[in-house]
Amino acid sequence: MGQGKKFCGMLRRLGSVLLQGTVGIIYIPKKKKKPIFISSLVQQIKTNKAAFTVYLILRLLVILVMIRCAWQGRWESCFVGFLALVLFLIPPFIEKQFRIVLPSTLEIIVFVFIFCAEILGEINCYYVKYPLWDTMLHTTNGFLFSAFGFCLVDLLNRNKRVRFELSPLFLSLVAFCFSMTIGVLWEFFEFGCDYFFHTDMQKDFLISSVSSVSLDVANSNTPIRISGIQDVILHTVNGEYDLQQFGLSGYLDIGLIDTMKDLFVNFIGAVIFSVIGFFYVKQRGKGAFARLFIPVVLEEKSPQAEETTQ
Repeated sequence: MGQGKKFCGMLRRLGSVLLQGTVGIIYIPKKKKKPIFISSLVQQIKTNKAAFTVYLILRLLVILVMIRCAWQGRWESCFVGFLALVLFLIPPFIEKQFRIVLPSTLEIIVFVFIFCAEILGEINCYYVKYPLWDTMLHTTNGFLFSAFGFCLVDLLNRNKRVRFELSPLFLSLVAFCFSMTIGVLWEFFEFGCDYFFHTDMQKDFLISSVSSVSLDVANSNTPIRISGIQDVILHTVNGEYDLQQFGLSGYLDIGLIDTMKDLFVNFIGAVIFSVIGFFYVKQRGKGAFARLFIPVVLEEKSPQAEETTQ
């Protein structure tokens, strides 16, 4: 009898534990985590209404452009529009993932930059219609990524595992090098698209003179100069083409000048912001203009603060 009572008591305790666990599961469900993008956009609505308004307007314009391109059967342009919509989500993703706050001015410029590059530049052919369009965007690119370079150093400096401090001069140098690296990687991307997918991202230039050691018959590594080029005849397997048939007169460069021009204006944009950032750090963050473009790293919450918020 005694053992039977003990066994029944154990069953009652086990049943109560299971019942409590079941009730807990029913009445205390776990909170569902919001997706990163949605929570970032909600936060953006509350703290950065101007940038969010620009985001909604540009997103609506991109969707209208995609509808027009689909109606015209331009499916490649539809893909470019979809790519622009994905790129619009990068700023809120960066804010959420790296715990930084993008200034309103910087965030608006990033949205406008994506729209000008993908929609106006690629779909509406502004790169061809306006020769300085590409130059303007690459200069802006050098300026913006120099600002992100400053934020990157601040982000690493706040990391307990990777902590270092740089003088204002070296901080500006790191930001400059970061911007130039992004510019070089982008030129690699353009070359890869032109080489493998037969695009023309590295735009061509007409030149009237050329110097090349390949024209040296003696193979003495002496560049041979040819000036005053007015006409070039192309011999192909299918026949003969004259560049003048396409309204061109001169030697058609295959993207070298465009690449060097893009890197040079990227250099100018990176130098401009590196100088601005140098004086911003030198004056201990008193520069009002630089604060419009430099992202701010959020302070990490202590475990005790996180427990109290929970």
